[in-house]
Amino acid sequence: MNQKKDKQINIELGEKEAEGTYSNLVLISHSPAEFVFDFIRVVPGKPKAKVYSRIIMAPQHAKSLLGALQENVRKYETQFGEIKMLAAQPRVSQTPDVIN
Repeated sequence: MNQKKDKQINIELGEKEAEGTYSNLVLISHSPAEFVFDFIRVVPGKPKAKVYSRIIMAPQHAKSLLGALQENVRKYETQFGEIKMLAAQPRVSQTPDVIN
């Protein structure tokens, strides 16, 4: 008998991480080996924006994230209605200009 065993992963959420970090812009870049997501907070009236978190993923994990995000947006819109995009809203960029 060949049954698939369920593996359980215990996930720990630290106090600091549980607070979350607000981001309203994501810059995405990639190489053959990885995707890099820079989560940024843009503040109106300020000429500089800061990267608050950088997440680096293998291409397979980035594609899995894409699928999970699409599924969750679909579920959200089914429950709460269509998400309206504002014309002046910052878009995700694939060619970041990063200043250190």
